Amino acid sequence: MYIPEYHRVEDRAVMLDFMRANPFAILISTVDGSPYATHAPLLVDDAGEQIIVRGHIAKANPHWKSSSGQESLVIFHGPHAYISPSLYENRESVPTWNYGAIHVYGEVEWFSDHARLSETLHGLINAFESSYMEQWASLRDEYRTRMLNHIVGFEIKSRRIEAKFKLSQQRTKTEQTRVIESLSKSEDSIVSGTAELMRREGLGH
Repeated sequence: MYIPEYHRVEDRAVMLDFMRANPFAILISTVDGSPYATHAPLLVDDAGEQIIVRGHIAKANPHWKSSSGQESLVIFHGPHAYISPSLYENRESVPTWNYGAIHVYGEVEWFSDHARLSETLHGLINAFESSYMEQWASLRDEYRTRMLNHIVGFEIKSRRIEAKFKLSQQRTKTEQTRVIESLSKSEDSIVSGTAELMRREGLGH
């Protein structure tokens, strides 16, 4: 990913917070010699020197047939918004787009044993709807086994992470404030979320 230095993010805590706040990511691998993408909610674990992402897909999805050990890419994409040049002080300006994105590269390991699948499912349930855990546990063993038989889990231990927040960092404080105020007025949470991301990064006032 092309990242000018003033858009590069290197703070590990910031990256982890962003990925966990935007867990519906895109997994990209090579299947039968061509790029193949799957959208899936993911768990993000801090494992010391590495960040580990985990999830599962339908067994009917041919993505898992890519060989384990192949380098894959996971894209976490966050809020984004069009930025009008009318918000800048200099009339000789052009439109642009503000956004946050993180790319995680690493070898993908696929697995189908029920113990690991159950651990991954429990993690996802706890992350997104912990109250469902009681219902899941109460389901018939036959039903849960059938559900597990229809999915394949995966894990990627990060080899490289690229994080980019393009948030008007190169503009003046006055212009940044105008951008934040303009985006904050939007009823679209993706647009107003871009303003919030700018605020968290200390831009504007």
